[in-house]
Amino acid sequence: MSATATGKAPESPVALVTGATSGIGLAIARDLGARGHRVFLCARTESAVKQTVEDLRQEGLTAEGMAADVTDRAAVRELVGAAVSTFGPVGVLVNNAGRSGGGATADVSDELWHDVVSTNLHSVFLLTREVLNAGGLGTADWGRIINIASTAGKQGVLLGAPYTASKHAVVGLTKALGKELAPTGVTVNAVCPGYVETPMAARVRSAYAQAWDTTQEYVQEQFEAKIPLGRYSTPEEVAGLVGYLTTDLAASITAQALNVCGGLGNF
Repeated sequence: MSATATGKAPESPVALVTGATSGIGLAIARDLGARGHRVFLCARTESAVKQTVEDLRQEGLTAEGMAADVTDRAAVRELVGAAVSTFGPVGVLVNNAGRSGGGATADVSDELWHDVVSTNLHSVFLLTREVLNAGGLGTADWGRIINIASTAGKQGVLLGAPYTASKHAVVGLTKALGKELAPTGVTVNAVCPGYVETPMAARVRSAYAQAWDTTQEYVQEQFEAKIPLGRYSTPEEVAGLVGYLTTDLAASITAQALNVCGGLGNF
């Protein structure tokens, strides 16, 4: 394929979205569905996947999905195979599945470290490799890989060494793969949310409240004080950038890590 490949998006691209039953992932699945994508989604819990697929279909969107552990190579292979057999080759991969995790580094267990890194980083590699091969993206002249990283992928997070390390690695992987695939017409970008009001955000506030021996309300006040806009971003605001990156107008954006953070990070 030439170094100036400029393929156009198909009429109804197939989008595979991980971690798509709540928070940012659900907002992304809904946004892409509204843009005409055929959305194949996954999460760990089968009942949540079924309910989400049903909800999206009731909104008039084209959706299917299955439960999958994206840290498991065999499960990833099955997931991508199911997406392809249902809708056809994958044109858009959104690696959204992730988890928080940290604490005082001296107290971080092997199990916590490995699970955070496996969920946030290894899954991105496993899904991307499988979609490039069995998913058909490796031979396509158009495609989008969008990794949901974090502003923690650009700066250190207090009491969050495992999370920070994993998200820095996702940003690095994105930049390297973006350069690698640039000649093909497949772009690769990371979207880096700051504080976003999601179920995971509530768990993070709870963990900090316990670590600081204070209330979750105080923790939220401290977090919001750091944000120039003075508020958390919404999942829909993050999804809006993801959706834009799937358009042909975004064809020249690749190997980037783009913030959605209310001004929290200006880098």
